Amino acid sequence: QVQLVESGGGLVQAGGSLRLSCAASGRTFSSYDMGWFRQAPGKEREFVAAITRSGGSTRYTDSVKGRFTISRDNAKNTVYLQMNSLKPEDTADYYCAARYGAATFQPMDRMRSYAYWGQGTQVTVSS
Repeated sequence: QVQLVESGGGLVQAGGSLRLSCAASGRTFSSYDMGWFRQAPGKEREFVAAITRSGGSTRYTDSVKGRFTISRDNAKNTVYLQMNSLKPEDTADYYCAARYGAATFQPMDRMRSYAYWGQGTQVTVSS
Protein backbone atom coordinates (compact mmCIF):
# COMPACT_ATOMS: atom_id res chain seq x y z
CA GLN A 1 0.00 0.00 0.00
CA VAL A 2 1.11 3.57 -0.62
CA GLN A 3 0.30 6.69 1.38
CA LEU A 4 0.01 10.01 -0.43
CA VAL A 5 0.31 13.50 1.01
CA GLU A 6 -0.28 16.59 -1.11
CA SER A 7 1.11 20.04 -0.43
CA GLY A 8 1.60 23.36 -2.17
CA GLY A 9 -1.95 24.60 -2.49
CA GLY A 10 -2.96 28.13 -1.62
CA LEU A 11 -4.46 31.38 -2.81
CA VAL A 12 -3.11 32.96 -5.98
CA GLN A 13 -4.22 35.66 -8.37
CA ALA A 14 -5.30 34.85 -11.88
CA GLY A 15 -2.27 34.51 -14.12
CA GLY A 16 -0.11 33.30 -11.26
CA SER A 17 1.58 29.97 -10.65
CA LEU A 18 1.63 27.25 -8.04
CA ARG A 19 3.48 23.97 -7.77
CA LEU A 20 1.74 21.09 -6.06
CA SER A 21 3.71 18.22 -4.61
CA CYS A 22 2.61 14.74 -3.65
CA ALA A 23 4.90 12.74 -1.42
CA ALA A 24 4.47 8.98 -1.42
CA SER A 25 5.50 6.43 1.15
CA GLY A 26 5.06 2.71 1.36
CA ARG A 27 5.60 0.40 -1.58
CA THR A 28 8.06 1.21 -4.35
CA PHE A 29 7.02 4.54 -5.82
CA SER A 30 8.39 3.72 -9.25
CA SER A 31 5.84 0.92 -9.54
CA TYR A 32 2.96 3.40 -9.70
CA ASP A 33 1.41 5.52 -12.37
CA MET A 34 0.49 8.82 -10.74
CA GLY A 35 -2.37 11.16 -11.42
CA TRP A 36 -3.77 14.51 -10.36
CA PHE A 37 -7.49 15.07 -10.11
CA ARG A 38 -9.52 18.04 -8.90
CA GLN A 39 -12.93 18.74 -7.51
CA ALA A 40 -14.49 22.18 -7.60
CA PRO A 41 -17.28 23.11 -5.20
CA GLY A 42 -20.53 21.52 -6.29
CA LYS A 43 -18.90 19.60 -9.10
CA GLU A 44 -17.71 16.06 -9.66
CA ARG A 45 -14.07 15.13 -9.36
CA GLU A 46 -12.29 15.30 -12.69
CA PHE A 47 -9.03 14.20 -14.23
CA VAL A 48 -6.27 16.79 -14.59
CA ALA A 49 -3.02 15.05 -15.48
CA ALA A 50 -1.20 11.74 -15.18
CA ILE A 51 2.27 10.32 -15.64
CA THR A 52 3.48 6.77 -16.14
CA ARG A 53 5.74 4.88 -13.76
CA SER A 54 8.91 5.79 -15.60
CA GLY A 55 7.80 9.32 -16.39
CA GLY A 56 8.02 8.57 -20.08
CA SER A 57 4.42 9.37 -20.89
CA THR A 58 2.01 12.03 -19.68
CA ARG A 59 -1.57 12.95 -20.34
CA TYR A 60 -3.57 16.12 -19.65
CA THR A 61 -7.15 17.19 -19.78
CA ASP A 62 -7.71 19.70 -22.57
CA SER A 63 -8.42 22.64 -20.28
CA VAL A 64 -4.92 22.57 -18.74
CA LYS A 65 -2.79 21.68 -21.76
CA GLY A 66 -0.02 24.19 -22.23
CA ARG A 67 -0.48 25.56 -18.71
CA PHE A 68 0.09 22.61 -16.37
CA THR A 69 3.01 20.19 -16.30
CA ILE A 70 3.14 16.92 -14.40
CA SER A 71 6.50 15.45 -13.46
CA ARG A 72 7.95 12.99 -11.01
CA ASP A 73 11.15 12.33 -9.16
CA ASN A 74 11.32 8.64 -8.34
CA ALA A 75 14.39 9.16 -6.18
CA LYS A 76 12.36 11.49 -3.96
CA ASN A 77 9.11 9.51 -4.16
CA THR A 78 7.35 12.66 -5.27
CA VAL A 79 5.10 13.75 -8.12
CA TYR A 80 4.59 17.39 -9.00
CA LEU A 81 2.02 19.49 -10.78
CA GLN A 82 3.36 22.81 -12.00
CA MET A 83 0.43 25.11 -12.68
CA ASN A 84 1.00 28.29 -14.66
CA SER A 85 -1.34 30.93 -16.04
CA LEU A 86 -3.91 29.97 -13.45
CA LYS A 87 -7.55 30.89 -14.02
CA PRO A 88 -10.42 31.26 -11.55
CA GLU A 89 -11.94 28.11 -13.04
CA ASP A 90 -8.91 26.17 -11.80
CA THR A 91 -10.16 26.73 -8.24
CA ALA A 92 -10.67 23.30 -6.67
CA ASP A 93 -9.36 20.76 -4.23
CA TYR A 94 -6.54 18.91 -5.95
CA TYR A 95 -5.95 15.23 -5.25
CA CYS A 96 -3.00 13.02 -5.98
CA ALA A 97 -3.69 9.39 -6.86
CA ALA A 98 -1.72 6.23 -7.59
CA ARG A 99 -2.33 3.01 -9.48
CA TYR A 100 -0.24 -0.07 -10.21
CA GLY A 101 -0.31 -3.52 -11.71
CA ALA A 102 -3.13 -4.40 -14.11
CA ALA A 103 -4.73 -0.99 -13.54
CA THR A 104 -1.90 0.63 -15.48
CA PHE A 105 -3.28 -0.85 -18.69
CA GLN A 106 -6.41 1.26 -18.38
CA PRO A 107 -6.66 4.78 -19.80
CA MET A 108 -4.70 7.22 -17.65
CA ASP A 109 -7.70 9.47 -17.12
CA ARG A 110 -9.91 6.71 -15.71
CA MET A 111 -10.49 7.69 -12.11
CA ARG A 112 -11.58 4.23 -11.04
CA SER A 113 -8.23 2.77 -12.03
CA TYR A 114 -6.53 4.68 -9.20
CA ALA A 115 -6.65 2.75 -5.93
CA TYR A 116 -4.80 5.15 -3.66
CA TRP A 117 -5.66 8.75 -2.93
CA GLY A 118 -4.33 11.61 -0.89
CA GLN A 119 -6.40 13.95 1.25
CA GLY A 120 -6.19 16.84 -1.17
CA THR A 121 -4.85 20.37 -1.18
CA GLN A 122 -6.95 23.44 -1.86
CA VAL A 123 -6.19 25.80 -4.72
CA THR A 124 -8.01 29.11 -4.96
CA VAL A 125 -7.50 31.44 -7.90
CA SER A 126 -8.85 34.95 -7.49
CA SER A 127 -9.89 37.08 -10.44
